[in-house]
Amino acid sequence: MKETTGLIMKGIGGFYYVKAADSVLECRARGIFRKKKQTPLAGDRVKVSLPQTGMPMVDEILPRKNSLIRPPIANLDRLFIVVSVCDPGPNTLVVDKLISIAEHKEIEPVVVVNKTDLADPAELLDIYQTAGIPVCAVCAGTGEGIEQVRDLLTDRICAFTGNSGVGKSSLLNRLEPRLELATGDISKKLGRGRHTTRQVELYEQENGGYLADTPGFSSLDLERCETVLAGELAGCFREFAPFVTDCKFTSCSHTGEKGCAVKAAVDEGKIHPSRYRSYVELYSAVKNIKEWELK
Repeated sequence: MKETTGLIMKGIGGFYYVKAADSVLECRARGIFRKKKQTPLAGDRVKVSLPQTGMPMVDEILPRKNSLIRPPIANLDRLFIVVSVCDPGPNTLVVDKLISIAEHKEIEPVVVVNKTDLADPAELLDIYQTAGIPVCAVCAGTGEGIEQVRDLLTDRICAFTGNSGVGKSSLLNRLEPRLELATGDISKKLGRGRHTTRQVELYEQENGGYLADTPGFSSLDLERCETVLAGELAGCFREFAPFVTDCKFTSCSHTGEKGCAVKAAVDEGKIHPSRYRSYVELYSAVKNIKEWELK
């Protein structure tokens, strides 16, 4: 029996669409996955058997470098976190939590600041440039800055997330017009956007990359399904790295202890105060959670 390897583009109703060589195969998955309580995910690299008659079968999921529960996706290289300068205004705590989750999963975070035609993005850009996190200033409405984002998709599996109303679907439509994602107007009454994205799929790009857009990929879903424990959180703030070993106490939580080198770096302007405030708030939220509670 012939075999091939490929990339799962989407899974719908027990069928998996696998890009292999120059075609997309409609496949079923072996029953062994149910017994092992494994689920093939979009982004998985898999082995597929090709019988002379009947449907191709997904036989094996190749080792993953990471995976998320919601959205169900594997092997992400970059997570683009979309935030708008205004309407709705930026929530840096949400952005920083998403960044920490990406860092914990060994996914490269990229902050995309949208709606730069409506207000000055300088303050937001400064926060994340100071932290050493890639950041792009764009206007999905005019197309300004889109090419910078497109270049970062090259040869990578990438997903986009952000609060409702920040223009994520408009941005994706600019990057890949074939998506034709529905976009919603801002709800003035609620002060936030309507969730309007419906499809779940990886879309191949001309530059060799793949775009993923998934309903439910919001900060709320990530909060429910992904948690970075207190002891791991400082390692997810990359700008803390040069200072954490200089703290007076090895058990320092970097939330106000005497002799904390991280807090001193904040006071000296080496770490942005906005990022540090987010760290302290996130730490406070998870400091009493034990690893066994997440099982």
